[in-house]
Amino acid sequence: MTGPVADEPLGELELVHAFTGPVPTGVSVSHTGRIFVNFPKWGDEVPATVVELRGGGEVPFPDQRWNSPSGDDDAQAFVSVQSIVVDPADRLWVLDTGSPMFRPASPGGPKLVRVDLDTDSVAQVVTFPADVALPTTYLNDVRFDLRRGEAGIAYITDSSASGPNGIIVVDLAAGASWRRLHDHPSTKAEPLATFRPVVEGRPLLERPADGPPKPIAAGSDGIAISHDGARLHYCPLASRRWYSVSTDALADPSVSDDRVAASVVDEGDKGTGSDGLESDDAGRLYLTSYEHNAVLRRRADGEYETVVHDPRLLWPDTMSVAADGYLYVTANQLHRQPKYQCGQDLRRKPYALLRTRIDAGPVLLR
Repeated sequence: MTGPVADEPLGELELVHAFTGPVPTGVSVSHTGRIFVNFPKWGDEVPATVVELRGGGEVPFPDQRWNSPSGDDDAQAFVSVQSIVVDPADRLWVLDTGSPMFRPASPGGPKLVRVDLDTDSVAQVVTFPADVALPTTYLNDVRFDLRRGEAGIAYITDSSASGPNGIIVVDLAAGASWRRLHDHPSTKAEPLATFRPVVEGRPLLERPADGPPKPIAAGSDGIAISHDGARLHYCPLASRRWYSVSTDALADPSVSDDRVAASVVDEGDKGTGSDGLESDDAGRLYLTSYEHNAVLRRRADGEYETVVHDPRLLWPDTMSVAADGYLYVTANQLHRQPKYQCGQDLRRKPYALLRTRIDAGPVLLR
């Protein structure tokens, strides 16, 4: 007599690095294969919020000084980094929330920092005015189109769980920025009436040790730019739906908010809650599935397929399509943190950086 049939993995997943310290979120891989990872300050001890994986270790990047802020408003050091992205010109951009433990952000803390990888030195710092990065703002993820304007445009999601959500647009040449889709319904977390997430077979809510449970409130989170640069895709963390908006409308400050909103397309139900989004040069869009321990993708013909499904993908967070033909993804057990588990920390180290072969390259918009 045989035992019960078990859930089977799908696809091949390779461990790249195991993390025994703080929880990782972002990952990005340079065109030459250098791997960068960041650790936001969510309560773990974080010796460096940005590192390069080198020789099996985690080396502060670009150096320890940039990882040693004097305060939450330090514009010349990383305060608490949520995302890092290598752009089409092979430069590393660091998205700093300026918000350790989700504290209110102060001017100087939230910023976008460019590190040139040929010299490993900071070459540009873009800070945000108080009406763009609000006290409640949580800068989550970023994508780049270097073909627009003098030096390109960056698009950033504001995933705030306590204030307005939206998309922040940055003119990289001028350092100017503006908010789009400010508190637009497509950027907002859905209520339990329409979205009730289940992770590891258990309903997921914020469950504090000393209060009633409440739904996940994080809004626009995952972000990906289409291979032709025409559409920006995004999704609230607390939703199974995703959306896209015209980049022509986003990037032109003279276009009215109403016209930007009119260009939003509901891309439908993707079958899962997602944290990260990504795209490749074959016109495919990738989405993490934190409800199913998987990475899915929508092909250019509109069909959905599973790239990889594996029990090690405990909360797949951020993805990076690399020039080596692999998709890299962090798995960080976010849902096992104390805030979701009645004050108990159910995470079991190590956290993981994993990869799976997709034989496609990153979108190069330049």
